[in-house]
Parts: sequence; C-alpha cells; structure tokens
Amino acid sequence: MPLTPLDVHNKEFTRSFRGYDEDEVNEFLDQVIKDYETVIREKKDLQEKVEQLDEKLGHFTNIEETLNKSILVAQETAEEVKGSATKESKLIIKEAEKNADRIINDALSKSRRISMDVEELKKQAKVFRTRLKMLVEAQLDMIGTDDWEDLFDEELGEELEFAENKS
Repeated sequence: MPLTPLDVHNKEFTRSFRGYDEDEVNEFLDQVIKDYETVIREKKDLQEKVEQLDEKLGHFTNIEETLNKSILVAQETAEEVKGSATKESKLIIKEAEKNADRIINDALSKSRRISMDVEELKKQAKVFRTRLKMLVEAQLDMIGTDDWEDLFDEELGEELEFAENKS
C-alpha cells in the first residue's frame, strides 16, 4: 500500500547516539510531505482528466460506431435503390420494346391493308374506265346512227298533228 503524506508526517524514527539533526530531518520531511501532497494532487487531477478523456473517447467511439453503421446502412440502401432502379429501367425498356414492336406491327398491318385497298381501287378504276369508255362509245354510236333523223321527222309530224288538232 502506498505511503500517504500523513504516514510520512507521523513517521517516528528511533533515536540513536550521534544521529541526524532532528530539525533538519523534520524540515526535510516537511518538504517531502509538501512535494508528495503536490504529486498526489497532480496524480488525482491527471486521473480525473484521464477519466474525462476516456469518457470523451468512449463518446466519440460510440459516435464513430454509429457513423460507421449509418454509412453501411446508407451504402446498403443505395445499393438497393440502385438495384431497384436497374430493375425498373429494364422493365420500362422491355415495355417500350413491346410497345414499339406493337406499333411497328400495327403500322405494317395498316400499310398492307392500305396497299391492298390501293390495288383494289386501281382495279375498280380500270373497270369503271372500261365501262365508261364502253358507255361513251355506245352513246356515240347511238348519236351517229340515222335513227335520229327518223325520230326528228316523227316528232315533227306528231307536233304538227297536235298543233292542228288544237286549232
């Protein structure tokens, strides 16, 4: 067990013949007591300071651990978000590709239908043209016949008879 200043102060030495000067020894012991008390006080102050620093160190160690955990959680969350975004972007791309394929297929289908409609209209136009040509030719043939002269003569005769009957 370490000595205390009180132990030093209460220490009694045995007397011997021709021993040390008692006042000198007492002065020296008083000086030792003062220095020893100073050292003890400094030691106590330093121990308190060490305890405070240990507390702060513990606090900062806790903060460091918390920050490390937070960083890990943030990294994991970032990875999850990145993974989710990647999955979602792949789904969006797939959906866009499906829509693009559908649009292209619809456009091709419409193009084929329009092309078939155009061909059908061309055929109908040819048939119409041929019929119109035949009709016009028949009308021209009809106009060019002598039957018109007979018709005019017959009409004139009927008009004259009608006019005479009225009068």
